[in-house]
Amino acid sequence: MNPCIIPTPVEDVDGDQRWMSIHNRFLSETREKDPDVIFIGDSILQALQHTDLWNELFAPLHCLNFGIHRDKIQNVLWRIKNGELDNVKPKVIVLHVGTNNHINTPEQIVEGIIETIHVIQEKQPGIYIVVPTLLPRGQHPNPLRDRISQVNELLKLKVSVLPKVEVVSIDNGFIQPDGTISHHDMFDYLLLTNAGSRKAFEPVYELLLQLLNEGEVEKDLTPSE
Repeated sequence: MNPCIIPTPVEDVDGDQRWMSIHNRFLSETREKDPDVIFIGDSILQALQHTDLWNELFAPLHCLNFGIHRDKIQNVLWRIKNGELDNVKPKVIVLHVGTNNHINTPEQIVEGIIETIHVIQEKQPGIYIVVPTLLPRGQHPNPLRDRISQVNELLKLKVSVLPKVEVVSIDNGFIQPDGTISHHDMFDYLLLTNAGSRKAFEPVYELLLQLLNEGEVEKDLTPSE
């Protein structure tokens, strides 16, 4: 059985219940707010909320951010199945997850992402789902980068047949000619700086504007890459 498709809460190894507390805070936000867009996933999204770009572009779109540091696909699946999309009616959901599934194969990771998409569609029938590609990581070339590249190519292929789901390439322009990633784009070679966030997520913003303003999008719509 692919562990990526088994909903699993994060083990409380530190003993402070922080992960569950964050989940419960998200549940409270769904009861108190009326978002048009929900971002859900891992630390890439969590960190995005603390950038200038979020305040400048995404906050005015009535977005909620349900990103949690180090979450894997199975953790996000558990959160969705346990209420994080139950009391809201957003128009679009942005899903970014998979970069932390280090021990899984590209095929397992993509299967987990597709399963997450299906669960979102069950919770929110007719919803538009935007799936940014996974970002390269590490200052120098490494096996994780190769695996992420394989995930992105396979993900584009699998998602192309799904209705109302769009993959947006956000991984372009980070790897320099010598194969390195600059700390000006990713301060720890994983999480984005303000400049890196703009480079990665402006294409997501442009697609969100189209979806929110037009109300619907055809499958032949090509997001900015």
